[in-house]
Amino acid sequence: MGAKILYIEDNPDNRLLVRRILMVEDYTVVEAEDGPSGIEVALRERPDLILMDMNLPEMDGYELTRRLRELPELNATPIIAMTANVMHGDREKSLEAGCDGYIPKPIDVDALPQQIERFLKARGR
Repeated sequence: MGAKILYIEDNPDNRLLVRRILMVEDYTVVEAEDGPSGIEVALRERPDLILMDMNLPEMDGYELTRRLRELPELNATPIIAMTANVMHGDREKSLEAGCDGYIPKPIDVDALPQQIERFLKARGR
């Protein structure tokens, strides 16, 4: 079985698209739709990688990433920003918050599985 990926995203259409793409590639996909549930699911599921929307309700992805990095159980888990924030400096802002990588939206459905695999391999998974 492939790696377990947590996708934290408030848009159900985006969650469905990413889940379908990654499940075809034999990844297990678990989901959360906001920051508090993202923390809860991450602690319970211990994913191999987290895909993080940066525009979340209640707690944005930057703050959520910082909070996940403070948790010893999750501080080594790769977090990849997957966001429509594509203006100059947005990638750097994501990395400064603690993300290990950045995938701009709209996603390239053909490239996403290879991008995920590269991030997993970089962490020795």
